[in-house]
Amino acid sequence: MAAAYALAHLRKAPIHADVLEYLGRIQSTLVPFGGRFIVHGGSIDVLEGDWPGDVVIIEFPDLTKARSWYHSSAYQEIKPLRARHLAGEVILVDGVEADHSSAQMAAELSRADRS
Repeated sequence: MAAAYALAHLRKAPIHADVLEYLGRIQSTLVPFGGRFIVHGGSIDVLEGDWPGDVVIIEFPDLTKARSWYHSSAYQEIKPLRARHLAGEVILVDGVEADHSSAQMAAELSRADRS
């Protein structure tokens, strides 16, 4: 089973006490679901298009755990601390298996398109 990811694209905003509290509390909401930060606001090198803001990527063992974390009472309790001050998008997405091949994917899509 492939890992799953929570991705957030958050617009830059002045640091607010609510955001600092959110940052101080989010880690404990991840632990019961096996979540861990992969990217947390690191520097961004925009190669195409515009990317206003920061990126956060959290890895989970699977999509079920990611959904359970997001909908957990612990996370829902702190979510407004972020959402009131940092506009952006948040998604959950399945990762790919270790042996994923884009060439194989293209071949499968091509075969399906001919059917």
